[in-house]
Amino acid sequence: MDLSPEALQKLESSQNIWFSSVRPNGHPHLAPIWFAWYEGKLYVCIEAESVKGRNIAKNPFVVLALEDGSNPVICEGRAKPVATPWPEAVTAIFKRKYDWDLNVEKRYTQLLIVTPEKWLYW
Repeated sequence: MDLSPEALQKLESSQNIWFSSVRPNGHPHLAPIWFAWYEGKLYVCIEAESVKGRNIAKNPFVVLALEDGSNPVICEGRAKPVATPWPEAVTAIFKRKYDWDLNVEKRYTQLLIVTPEKWLYW
């Protein structure tokens, strides 16, 4: 599914996204998180030992949703860790959006790439 220009603009400019992963017992885990949108993929940086990190290690299926509930943009996809060195363009997006240098980060040390499989928006 192609995204509308409005949905693309929201993905490029929104500050937060809700990130939902699946716990090993099948229950969902939902948390707001910072993100980068680059070349049709979503990127998030997490603690590898966090609930999100442990969930992704067992089950890569995730759902992400922008905060706007009146005009939602929702992505269903698969997450996987990105090997270092991380793409310069992605780290530059985090630096520009959040003044956050992922290359010197000591706590959030796992970059995930989410490959969209289905989009929902209206």
